[in-house]
Amino acid sequence: MTPRLPLTRQATRPLSHRYTTTTNTLAQSRRTMTGLLVKPEVTAEISGQANVDKFQAISRDFRSDTMTMPSDGMMLAAIKASRGDSVYEEDPDTAALEARIAKMTGKEDCLFAVSGTLTNQLAIRTHLKQPPHSVIVDWRAHVHKMEAGAIAMFSQGTTHQLVPSNGLHLTANDIKPHLVLGDNIHTAPTKLICLENTLSGIVFPQDEVVKIGELCRENDIALHLDGARIWNVGAKVVEERGLDPNSEANRTAVFTELLQPFDTASLCLSKGIGAPIGSALVGPKDFIKRAKWFRKAFGGGIRQAGFMTVSADYALTHHFPRLASTHALARRLADGLQGLGCEILAPVDTNMVFFNADRLGVPFEAIKARMEALPNPISIMFERLVIHHQITPAAVEDFIAVIRELRDEVRAGRGDEVAAEAEKLDGEQLEVEKSEGKLRKQAALGY
Repeated sequence: MTPRLPLTRQATRPLSHRYTTTTNTLAQSRRTMTGLLVKPEVTAEISGQANVDKFQAISRDFRSDTMTMPSDGMMLAAIKASRGDSVYEEDPDTAALEARIAKMTGKEDCLFAVSGTLTNQLAIRTHLKQPPHSVIVDWRAHVHKMEAGAIAMFSQGTTHQLVPSNGLHLTANDIKPHLVLGDNIHTAPTKLICLENTLSGIVFPQDEVVKIGELCRENDIALHLDGARIWNVGAKVVEERGLDPNSEANRTAVFTELLQPFDTASLCLSKGIGAPIGSALVGPKDFIKRAKWFRKAFGGGIRQAGFMTVSADYALTHHFPRLASTHALARRLADGLQGLGCEILAPVDTNMVFFNADRLGVPFEAIKARMEALPNPISIMFERLVIHHQITPAAVEDFIAVIRELRDEVRAGRGDEVAAEAEKLDGEQLEVEKSEGKLRKQAALGY
């Protein structure tokens, strides 16, 4: 690899001389964290040069783990997928994925749908039989804040949002005083509790999940998991126990344990493991039968779904083992930023880093402008950085290097020049991204 040059600004050298990844693109080769050369995931021969170029950009995109690109291997698998009608339950590959995930999670049945929002709302609608009824959630919960008010819209339910006393996650002690029980006509009884794991990349402790599950059973209340990033939780457990992440038996043991306290769970397939589309809802057989009815009513039935479900199956097999490395990169990123003086706003348990550079005197707009000005640009969404399975170690090191460079320039008395870089950004687009970034931060961190 090209040796890394010092990252102090040099007036006579363009940006391309100061970063290594321009001469060693991900499209040309990809190195694992051990330095071993592996086959490119996307090639011009199979996917076309435009996708090779886009893949290079994705390898430096920290906005979300939904940004991943289907690999050549995934697309070739999709070409051979069965092409039956899944609404008529005549698509073998869709049925096979549903059976696999049901078995892996220790549940009776599984339903494939196009998004995590849909599987969450199908679950909530199926749980809530007849109003009046209410749902207890963390005040930052995606099902409450980021799903377009769907609980009220589709299920006629009200949400009771609780603030965790520990600042990280709800506990049974937080929830118990807020249960609405009995038949007082002035109230909306608690019929469902929704937990989210991870939330802001933070893992919900399993012992507390078990306690909440026991509280639910004692009071005949259903418990649903928004497992948008439950794959990351499972990967963390697998790594901590020293298990082989490629083993289906190990995955089954871990996810069955994680989901045992829940009546139902939504497992997003496009986050974490990087399928191009889809989410799975697991639960009892009669429940899934009812949810399938609502999926039809919501317009969510898919005809020839095989190419989607084969892609998700490929991702589960081939991408799940990579998740532990995304956690290691997130820790490296957080340590590097903190070492430069940035504030890390939330625990880094898995693949998310929330940071603030105010202590350095560097505005986020300047950071964004400098990242976009690189020969190989880096994409960010302000405070939240998400490490997906196609982010490279070089991208993480370049990110840290840019922050170091900006800090050093401010210390050298060039803060006004740094701040002025923000003027290069598209003002209208910047406002859109700032608004989206603020929403994401509020939903994740609660302020």
